[in-house]
Amino acid sequence: MTRGEREKAMMNIAMIGVGAISGIYLENISKTFREIRLVGICDKIPERAEEGLRKLRKMIDAGVPVALPKNYRDMYEAFADPEVDIVLNLTRPYEHYEVTRAALLAGKHVYSEKPLAVDMDEATELIRIAEEKGLRLGGAPDTFLGAGIQTCRKLIDDGAIGKVVGGNLSMICHGHETWHPDPEFYYKRGGGPMLDMGPYYVTALVQLLGEAEGVSALTKKSFPERIITSAPHCGEKITVDVDTHLAGNILFKNGAIVSLFTTFDVYYTNQAHFEIYGTEGTLIVPDPNTFGGPILLYRPEDAAPAPAVDPGLRKIVIDPYPGYRELPLMFDYRENSRALGLADMAKAIETGRPHRADYHQQAHVLDILTAFEKSSKERAFHPLSTTYERTPAMKHNPMHGVLD
Repeated sequence: MTRGEREKAMMNIAMIGVGAISGIYLENISKTFREIRLVGICDKIPERAEEGLRKLRKMIDAGVPVALPKNYRDMYEAFADPEVDIVLNLTRPYEHYEVTRAALLAGKHVYSEKPLAVDMDEATELIRIAEEKGLRLGGAPDTFLGAGIQTCRKLIDDGAIGKVVGGNLSMICHGHETWHPDPEFYYKRGGGPMLDMGPYYVTALVQLLGEAEGVSALTKKSFPERIITSAPHCGEKITVDVDTHLAGNILFKNGAIVSLFTTFDVYYTNQAHFEIYGTEGTLIVPDPNTFGGPILLYRPEDAAPAPAVDPGLRKIVIDPYPGYRELPLMFDYRENSRALGLADMAKAIETGRPHRADYHQQAHVLDILTAFEKSSKERAFHPLSTTYERTPAMKHNPMHGVLD
């Protein structure tokens, strides 16, 4: 694809926020998705914007046919740029509302990193503005559009495990202060394991199972303070403002009951765990923070022979998935394809169809995520205020980087 052809891309993007997650967006917008182009970037820390431009210069020098984007003074200059069609909001979670609101009021479509906002009041206000102005609003996570979750959705819809009974999901780690260059926001308003990592798991869940009705949960904060051990803030202390250990159950409209556990408080080696149980089998879903596999299916006819002795008495590590079959991925985008949802929104604007990572989904997911703490405080089942219909499944397109 020549630079001239690239200039004719359907939708122009302005990136607001050039932090840690921006690198993969810069790469995929420039190299993978052929119907969007980056026309400008902005960060309130100028050095971050300059670093983003350096990465792009390296790509251009290596032969990637893109033009170097503008470096806006601030986000308002980006919103006033008539060349911009969609604002890509990559700011910190507690800044999402302010940035998205300002962009919508300026008449721009917005695709935001997760979550849509940090509470339902903010989300409701953003949705009201978008609907009144006839603008597209949506955002991450878009991992559910990848080959892994889309294949699992098809398997469940096709009856591979029968009627869904329930599920068991967990995201277990000891926080981000050992590796992230700027981890403080993970422990402030809009952070914590539920609003940080929970969106991947719950978005995949509602794609697989549909609308949820309510939540019962218990939550706590195990450590009031954290010490950063990663550069450049090594040795600095973080005061923890949010709950970091959350466990509960989600009741779905179809009757399924799913247990979800997220924590930044424990030591563990296998961070992601995602199982869906049906009347005719069990599906092991891949890590929802990825786009690919593997996918494992267990059905009664695949049952492994019963062990000759009690497995608990064995002194060797036993295969945790005896009798499971690994299934092939049936869709495209199995690599790290962040910006896939953005490209889908751009194509949807151009063609008039719905976009898949839309605000209805984001709002329902946020409703579930925030219901955990509410249920814990109430010591009761907390019904949800939102409804939800699954967005359309992905369609095959023979040209990678071009959406239907």
